[in-house]
Amino acid sequence: MKNRQDAGGCKVKYKQNWEETKEKFRNYWKHQNTGRPLMIVVAEKEGAAPLPEELRSKDMEDKYMNPERMVASYRHWCENHEFLGESFPNMSADFGPGSIAAYLGSDIEFQDRTVWFTECVEDWEEEGPLKFDPENAWFQKHMEVVKKCRELAGDDFYVAIPDLMENVDILASLRGAQNTIFDLIDEPEEMEKRIQEVTDVYFEYYDRFYDLVKDSKDDSSCYTVFQIWGEGKTAKLQCDFSAMMSPTQYREFIVDSLRQQAKKLDNVLYHLDGPDAIKHVDALMEIEEIDALQWTSGDHGPDGTLEDWYEIYDKARRAGKISVDQGLYRNGRRLDSQCGSAGTKIWFPQYAALLQSDVYGRRQETDGLCRRALERCKRDIRMLIRWRKRA
Repeated sequence: MKNRQDAGGCKVKYKQNWEETKEKFRNYWKHQNTGRPLMIVVAEKEGAAPLPEELRSKDMEDKYMNPERMVASYRHWCENHEFLGESFPNMSADFGPGSIAAYLGSDIEFQDRTVWFTECVEDWEEEGPLKFDPENAWFQKHMEVVKKCRELAGDDFYVAIPDLMENVDILASLRGAQNTIFDLIDEPEEMEKRIQEVTDVYFEYYDRFYDLVKDSKDDSSCYTVFQIWGEGKTAKLQCDFSAMMSPTQYREFIVDSLRQQAKKLDNVLYHLDGPDAIKHVDALMEIEEIDALQWTSGDHGPDGTLEDWYEIYDKARRAGKISVDQGLYRNGRRLDSQCGSAGTKIWFPQYAALLQSDVYGRRQETDGLCRRALERCKRDIRMLIRWRKRA
């Protein structure tokens, strides 16, 4: 592999217009994007080859901790897909969302579609401070996997910073959700202290992963789940546990922790998860250092399509936040005209060759899958064509 410094930065082999895409992202973070919103569209190529059997994971250890297979599998995926709009190749080497819990004493139970962290704290008063432990076995293994993935990826694609997570979400993994609910009520001072400890160790871990994966030319980094890229330290923040917290508790326990983190990052997206978290939007909008809001409605309807959710985007826009959304908009006209393109990014699911042909002016594919997909999302396709013409 070439020395990253000598290589002059990540070339991103599988993305044709990478320099143009980076400029769109730079403008996006500055609320200065023009033409159309950023669009994350990944399409399967015609005649794409299936994943060879030898690249399929054999068990959970192989799935999460075999960097050679992981990189080879992702490279095969890149070779059989086209990265359209502002999509770009980037692979995740996560040990599940919230891996800081493992670095602080939990064990990881890997499953095919998710990861669980075993509870390990009986009583906070009997526990010592939560501190950075460079000798923790899970941390060392995770660093080893990420480092090897980055070496194997070379300058062909990014390796993202793992989904470390923060604040009370980590405490809930260590102690259990129900216990944590009672702790917030019965031991507020202890919980404030523990949340601060998690906040303090966050960058001990983040910075080490960042140093492994950042691009040598512009120090850029990315986060895979929501497909964001930015120069410097780029991260997603969240507090899924907030669905079980009152607005008063959220302000008391969470807001300051988020603000501390956001101040040390260059590009910050907050992941708001589910209708039960909407009550915290006002508090979130007061954190100036958070740049973007990503809203997920979960099982309560396709993201961004219900009128009930419009107020979330309106509040974000009024607070000067940019937004990210996942899914095809049924009301794209409203998003386009009312929110504008300066600070909007939409992440579209795969529609095979459909989006290749309709968004990029190619001959429309005629196979049954694409015809059915076109029928399901014809309004969204018209919206994409309109935005393409504005680009």
